[in-house]
Amino acid sequence: MPSRNGPPVNKSCSRVLRDTVAERPVFLCDLHETNEHVLAADAAFFAQVIFRAIENGEHFIGGRPNAHPHIFVHGMIRAGRGIDVKQTLMSEAADKVRAVAGVGAEDVWFYIQDIDAPQMIEFGRFLPEPGAEDAWRKAIAPEKQAQLGRAGVKVL
Repeated sequence: MPSRNGPPVNKSCSRVLRDTVAERPVFLCDLHETNEHVLAADAAFFAQVIFRAIENGEHFIGGRPNAHPHIFVHGMIRAGRGIDVKQTLMSEAADKVRAVAGVGAEDVWFYIQDIDAPQMIEFGRFLPEPGAEDAWRKAIAPEKQAQLGRAGVKVL
């Protein structure tokens, strides 16, 4: 990742992001398989992943600059799943993150935040409650379905 007209990217914090660019598609495939396996057969449709590098001087632990790679995974999911499902999802995904990034278990920080479906909008509409995805998905405009299909995203 390039720097933002400032100091060079902190290799210790973002090395994993830059060094694994070629592995991102494999990692995403594995992560989506975990999502489908743990949550539901069609849940991967809702998953989005964003990679973000951290610049020098932007990450501190205990008030001191961090010089060791850490991976932060922040997930927002619809409320309603039990702790066992969420912990299984987190454990399996964290294992995949570690494997691809080559970092230790203590270098992966994973957070899941439950949000009620009526407090989330995706594709211009409030999300359905878990279990009501089929009708919600079918109501996505044909143009948007075609656009996603051209990108290889299976909607229906």
